[in-house]
Amino acid sequence: MNELSADLIDNREQAVPQKWNAKLDTSIFITDQNQVISHRKILRRWNQLSRLQRSLVYAILIIIVTILVLLYTSKLSDDNVNKISSNKVVQEPMNNLSLVNEPVAPVVPSMKAVVESEHNERPTFTGPTNARQVAVVQSFKHAWKGYKEHAWGHDNLKPVSGMASDWFSLGLTIVDSLDTAYIMGLNEEFEEGRQWIKDQLVFTKNKDVNFFEVTIRVLGALLSNYHFTQDRMFLDKAKDLGDRLMAAFSSPSGIPYSDVNLGTRMAHAPEWSHYSTTAEVTTVQLEFRELSRASGNPVYEDAAAAVSEKIHQLPKKHGLVPIFINPNTGHFLPHATITLGARGDSYYEYLLKQWIQTGKTINYLLDDYMTAIEGVREYLAKRSSPNKHLFIGELSAGSESFNPKMDHLTCFLPGTLALGHAYGLPDWHMTMAEELLYTCYLTYAAHPSFLAPEITHFNLASATDDMYTKTADSHNLLRPEFVESLWYMYQITGNTTFQDWGWQIFQSLEKHAKVPNGYTSLANVKSEKPLQRDMMETFFLSETLKYLYLLFGDDRYIIDLNKYVINSEAHPLPIHKN
Repeated sequence: MNELSADLIDNREQAVPQKWNAKLDTSIFITDQNQVISHRKILRRWNQLSRLQRSLVYAILIIIVTILVLLYTSKLSDDNVNKISSNKVVQEPMNNLSLVNEPVAPVVPSMKAVVESEHNERPTFTGPTNARQVAVVQSFKHAWKGYKEHAWGHDNLKPVSGMASDWFSLGLTIVDSLDTAYIMGLNEEFEEGRQWIKDQLVFTKNKDVNFFEVTIRVLGALLSNYHFTQDRMFLDKAKDLGDRLMAAFSSPSGIPYSDVNLGTRMAHAPEWSHYSTTAEVTTVQLEFRELSRASGNPVYEDAAAAVSEKIHQLPKKHGLVPIFINPNTGHFLPHATITLGARGDSYYEYLLKQWIQTGKTINYLLDDYMTAIEGVREYLAKRSSPNKHLFIGELSAGSESFNPKMDHLTCFLPGTLALGHAYGLPDWHMTMAEELLYTCYLTYAAHPSFLAPEITHFNLASATDDMYTKTADSHNLLRPEFVESLWYMYQITGNTTFQDWGWQIFQSLEKHAKVPNGYTSLANVKSEKPLQRDMMETFFLSETLKYLYLLFGDDRYIIDLNKYVINSEAHPLPIHKN
């Protein structure tokens, strides 16, 4: 206390008149005397109570104290729970993941809370860091330049003739490859594409499109770009497209129709069949779920998830599915082909990736995937003659007899198997992945062009060569599946051999597929100088070059598999906690 404050207190005490001090003393004495008398009366009445009455009073007091203690303890517990719930959950590293599903918290967060908590992180990309990555970036720029000069705004470029080609009239090459430009750090190309999407991409044309293809290429790309940039324009476009694509779910069974008219919002089966393709109706769930999480509207996820649930209930051949399903009845076409190639492949891929996308919380998806991979091992996995190379065949339509042919599309499987193993699945999944990846590599190395055909056939009986290519199957569309699996294996294992294999493939593409206006598909990989087919598919920029760029990175985690699940068109989508 300072001297000034002490002086003020002394002055106040001196200012109280003496007569008021006397009155205060008397008042205090009277009050104390009354309290003493009151206490004596209470004690006298207490002594007058019987022993039973005193016991009842004690019991009441004990009960009151107990209730107060319990209420106080409960309040402290609630405060601690709220504090823990408010902390952000840290994603566990991949090597600690297991098949055991931890129980989900009983309180489900609102969709708005999910959107705010899981869409506010923007990844950073630094551009190429080594010569191989620089080479891939130059390839992308070459393809983009040719497309811009000869087919800007159209779906595809025909690079040999320098002409444009349209499929859905949605500027597919721009939309599908834009996140590749972003990941590569190509700001000029990215901004060109973003501006076109903002000003020119509309979904009001009276034109039928394939529900599956537009979902994985356009909707998936818009959502990836929104997540990368937080630019609301991408999300607004995605919601508009998603609303129009919802017409596909209007079938009697809820199994989507294959074709949708975006302008009229009407859907129907293809003209050539009453059936939809099994892979197509089961390879839209990642995109529609992410659209719901990003927009806060659960209707998209609900419709797509219901399809997976319906497929889950249908009978299968040890987890393996026929490649056609009727949207009117909701049942498979009996005795249809069973394959991990065209029309069947991504059903299996999305079982695992949906489970990962939802924080490993939907058990039936994992169960269906595990059962299916066991079915692959039992019914589809065989070894060639004479060198016993592992390959995945198919069961033919009608007879369900084994057919020793493997689509290049099936080379997605090593990457998916490795991803599952990284999330705790059995070791034999990784063994199968490694052996099958080597077989896929041999489909390239077996040809003078060092490029793989669309389909490879294998010998089961005694033969000179393990594999052979029919002329009708010898074309190469610059597909991404092998380099996709190389990237998964490299990120998960760190084995640089996979980078070297990828570099061999890249050099072959540069040698045989590069033309003045871009890159072209090829007619015959068995030739030392394959004929050019004059088409640059959008997946070459969206997937093949993207996976090569990621594969050659000094940083294995440019796209971290602990944080992202990659859709069937190589568009990264965030992993959620539930």
